[in-house]
Amino acid sequence: MARRERVMRMSVEQPLWRALAGYRVLTMLYAIGFFATAWSGFERPWLAVAYYAVLFVWTLATLPKVANAASCTKRFLTADLTVALTGVMLTPFADAHERVMDGGPTLPSIWTAGSVLAFAIKGGWRWAAVASTLVAVANLVERGSPARDTVHNVVLVWVASIAIGYVVEVARASERTLARALEIEAATRERERLARDIHDSVLQVLAMVQRRGAVIGGEAAELGRLAGEQEVALRTLVSDGLVPVSRVSEDAAEGALVRAVDVPDGPGGEDPGGPVDLRALLAPYAGSLVNLAEPGAPVELDPAAARELAAAVGAALDNVRRHVGERARAWILVEDEPGEVIVTVRDEGPGIPEGRLAEAEGEGRLGVALSIRGRLRDLGGTAELISVPGQGTEVELRAPKETGGAAARGRATHHERHE
Repeated sequence: MARRERVMRMSVEQPLWRALAGYRVLTMLYAIGFFATAWSGFERPWLAVAYYAVLFVWTLATLPKVANAASCTKRFLTADLTVALTGVMLTPFADAHERVMDGGPTLPSIWTAGSVLAFAIKGGWRWAAVASTLVAVANLVERGSPARDTVHNVVLVWVASIAIGYVVEVARASERTLARALEIEAATRERERLARDIHDSVLQVLAMVQRRGAVIGGEAAELGRLAGEQEVALRTLVSDGLVPVSRVSEDAAEGALVRAVDVPDGPGGEDPGGPVDLRALLAPYAGSLVNLAEPGAPVELDPAAARELAAAVGAALDNVRRHVGERARAWILVEDEPGEVIVTVRDEGPGIPEGRLAEAEGEGRLGVALSIRGRLRDLGGTAELISVPGQGTEVELRAPKETGGAAARGRATHHERHE
């Protein structure tokens, strides 16, 4: 099956949301456990018990709300911070005055930081600054005076939350840049694939109509002229490339993922199954003018890799017919090495003048650049052209066996992550 690149949603901050959910549960248990060990010192323990019952239910019930940015709404954040601030303000009424003045923990204790961190992950450093400032004010009011330990804890939460919020904003900006780069890469690969297909079919037919029309003359010459104009226009379109469409992200974090998805390769969309024999794909090229030399045993390759390699051989033979002549002889040699398959196409033509390939690519004639080298590059292999003036041209195609299938399915180096 072939592989196509598709931009899927994802979020680099997803691990932060999972960590926040775990943090909220652990700090809730810590606050309840601390109260259980010191409940006898509380002046109104029943008030603390009521608050911890609410905190326990709230923490567990809202775990889905801190699963991702989309579910963590502004309304939830406001309510969550209200629960934290209420616990801070209830502390002087539930705990002993001496312990409050000595810097004892508030009822929610370090659970309050989880509420502030939710603001930071959701809205960045600005939201974190607002939430941490409200927590700071509540702690100062609870103590009644700006004691050193209280100020220390307040500043610590304030700095940490703002830092985390800033890091999240930077991560989102980097993710958007990466998503756009991956989008452009995917569009470029698709453009090259379309260009190869166009060169192997439409462009060759237009070029043939132009040549035959010029030979026949009359009305056929006019059709040939029109075909030549369309060929030039189509070559220009192919060489200029396609502009990738804008990405639409459904994720609140505006992230993206390039995920390889299976696209059936066989006729009618069916999956061709296991490896195929490259010899069977090259056999149709053999004839009175093309001599095919191949091993006696099957040369097995991944279906997609075998098709691409055979298409590159076909493109090389097309170049022989176009530039050497319809009656030119060519030889195909297939070598089955332990780690790769080598296919060599040789002709008896005059050879390629130095610099001609670069000139042709600049004119939009991409037969060698895309139909041959592009295909082998996508397979993880190489294509070398050896041409000596007066001694013909030799095209050596090398395709790896191990990685050919994966490379042919889109070079599975794409940045796939789990939502």
